[in-house]
Amino acid sequence: MSERSAHHSETSFTSHSVTPERILQIASGFMAAKHLFAANEIGLFDALAQGPATLAELGSRLRLPLKTLRIIADALVSLGLITKTDTIYRHSAVSEAFLSGHGSQDLRPFLTFWNRLSYPNWLRFEEAVRGRSSPQAQTTWTPQEMELFSKGVEAVTAGTAEALARTFDFSSFTRLLDIGGGTGSFLIPILGHYPHLRATLFELPTVISIAEARLHPLPVSEHITCIAGDFLVDSLPEGHDIVLIANVLHLLSPEHCLRLLEQTRHSVAVGAHVLLVDFWTDSTHTQPTFAALMAGEFFLVTGEGDVYSVAEATDWLIRTGWDLVGHQALTGPASLIVAKAR
Repeated sequence: MSERSAHHSETSFTSHSVTPERILQIASGFMAAKHLFAANEIGLFDALAQGPATLAELGSRLRLPLKTLRIIADALVSLGLITKTDTIYRHSAVSEAFLSGHGSQDLRPFLTFWNRLSYPNWLRFEEAVRGRSSPQAQTTWTPQEMELFSKGVEAVTAGTAEALARTFDFSSFTRLLDIGGGTGSFLIPILGHYPHLRATLFELPTVISIAEARLHPLPVSEHITCIAGDFLVDSLPEGHDIVLIANVLHLLSPEHCLRLLEQTRHSVAVGAHVLLVDFWTDSTHTQPTFAALMAGEFFLVTGEGDVYSVAEATDWLIRTGWDLVGHQALTGPASLIVAKAR
């Protein structure tokens, strides 16, 4: 075979073995997301929670045109989120567990948050990347939008919160400070497992009011003190022997992360522990994949957010008076870094 023929053969083999399928799959991702978001908004998962149904029965339950309802329902079947046997639609195992309202975790508030707040923000992503516009920062949200955000975050982090409560031993600690803890969604399972703990939730005033309403009916509320404040401006509450900072650092710049860890160290005594729950990445910032994608989300939420590696967090801790104790997986892309005040 001549050199030219060999080159032609190699080129032909390459062109036939490489397809654009991966590109098309990623590029059409927004369509899959919108089908999912729209199904949640129109109440399709709620309707299926009433029992298996034909398209006509779903149309009657939802009072929607059958053509557009079929488009969404069949798209969700194709995506594996609901099932269809003959003419009957049903919840799949995954939608029954997370979208029916009958499972242990309800992700419907999370889908509402991403559809109404996150998705419109991503439409400005290219301009934000070019530096031509600023993201719609969280500080500009209305009280209603902040509540929607808080409920969405609580829904999507419920598994991580439960995993933390089950895997980390809080038994030797007495007072827990939760910095930027939203609606107290991490405190609820922790205090459920360790009722001897007394906790302080430190959050922005707009969030504290939501948290108080969320916590008030629960028995654990008797063990939680809610304090309003801005951790980048105000002094942190003192007298705690363990501090939780969950899903906060990814909303901050490296400089603000350092400042928060330094303030936290000043608020506790030697021997106190800090727990950092986040989407900690490898040194390349490319794994886990979900974390790499979420870097854009975090930037759009605050204008300075990003994802950070375990090595970066360890460096910040050492520089601010902490010694690394360990790093362990929790659920999905979330993991825990533990450090001790020196």
